[in-house]
Amino acid sequence: MTDITPGSHPPPDEGGTIRDARLKFVATVICVLLPLGIYFAPFGIEPHTQAALAVTSFMLLAWMTHIVEYATAGLAGCVLFWMVGVAEPQLAFSGFSLLVTWFVFAALLIGTIANKSGLPQRVASFVVTRVGLSYSGILLGLIITDFALTVIVPSGVARVVIMASVAIGLIKLFDVGPGSNVARGMFLIITYTATIFDKMIVAGAASITARGAIIEYGGVDVGYTDWFIAFLPADILTILAAWRITLWLFPPEVTGIEGKRRELQEQFKVTQAWTPEAKRAALLILGTVVIWVTDKIHGIDPELVALSAVIIALLPYVGVITADDIRKTNLLPFLFVGTALSMSNVLSETGGIALLTDTVLVGLEPLLANEWMALPILYWGAFVYHLFLASEISMLASSLPILMEFSVANGLDPLWIGLVWTFAAGGKIFVYQTAVLVVGYSYGFFRHTDLIKMGIAITLIEFVNVILVATIWWPIIGI
Repeated sequence: MTDITPGSHPPPDEGGTIRDARLKFVATVICVLLPLGIYFAPFGIEPHTQAALAVTSFMLLAWMTHIVEYATAGLAGCVLFWMVGVAEPQLAFSGFSLLVTWFVFAALLIGTIANKSGLPQRVASFVVTRVGLSYSGILLGLIITDFALTVIVPSGVARVVIMASVAIGLIKLFDVGPGSNVARGMFLIITYTATIFDKMIVAGAASITARGAIIEYGGVDVGYTDWFIAFLPADILTILAAWRITLWLFPPEVTGIEGKRRELQEQFKVTQAWTPEAKRAALLILGTVVIWVTDKIHGIDPELVALSAVIIALLPYVGVITADDIRKTNLLPFLFVGTALSMSNVLSETGGIALLTDTVLVGLEPLLANEWMALPILYWGAFVYHLFLASEISMLASSLPILMEFSVANGLDPLWIGLVWTFAAGGKIFVYQTAVLVVGYSYGFFRHTDLIKMGIAITLIEFVNVILVATIWWPIIGI
């Protein structure tokens, strides 16, 4: 399949660079002065709590403005918790002792194992070459492939890179340019659905983080299969809705590639051989997935399965991954999740979460107790919050502990609220809201305005989707 790397956009001009530098300077000043103001303000609350809120505000502002990499801001916040005497090191870095953090670490390496197996490429080739030669059929095939890969490639960014090579090969067969509706529709949908599916299957860092928060702070043991079944109708509706919306917003200039079946098969012929290493990697991935989806039968935690798979992959005579592969893996998401959860633990221990729930969420208990009122409040509240806290992982890690403790304290269903809030994190209209969109945009096949149109349409459809699933499907399965 065609191989290409992102980065086709031209570098910004000198004026743009200066403006960006000025904005970054202003953001840095705000990130320093506002937390200092909170730290020294005469609020009349417990000093430890006030200091914890000041450090937390620094972390949130740094994540919102992205003045430094997310993991860097998180680690700085953990050090500040320790430095100002809010928490001892074992509490300030306690997020790294949670299973959810190590689940993210394992998921990153499972993505490496999957790529070595060649399974993602084989799945993509199998689906694309069998959906027909019409643009409509091929588009639906791309969305289904994106969904199928979510299970074996637990990283939205990695899936976009894999799917990008598929889409570029198809665009060449359609004989259209990068700015065509065919190209824009294909790249938009493989990018957008990659970030949505990450919330509906416990595969990406966002859903892993959300599940961990629901278990840790909500006290509900939700398994891999529970999560998958809860969102299964939403998956199907999303696939169909995304397909129709793309055809509506970006009607193709060329309706098909009739007469090019041989070229299509040749373009997507998998050249990677079934080497012994690839076979071992494929067996390991398939075994991991089978154990994940049958957790209701055996009760083995998904975290334990994932970490065991990584350890097995590192063993002698298995050798699917090596220490060098770990060094090459981007572990910043692992560090970021650990620091975000550490922040939540510190807030919980110092009374910060209790204070926030008593002030920010006061009066919401009657509204959230009624699902017809709770659905729009949670869905659109998460959507707006996500606009300010760009990273979906930071959005979920910083907000779910508060919502979970509020739910438990007020006798609400933490699982129901957590699932709706997590689902709502999928709605996005701007590129900066997730690294998945940034990577997809970097290929240069769609514009910001294209994403806004697609984002508004899918966000509205997903609101209808969550209403249908939460009010019809979840009562049937006991949620």
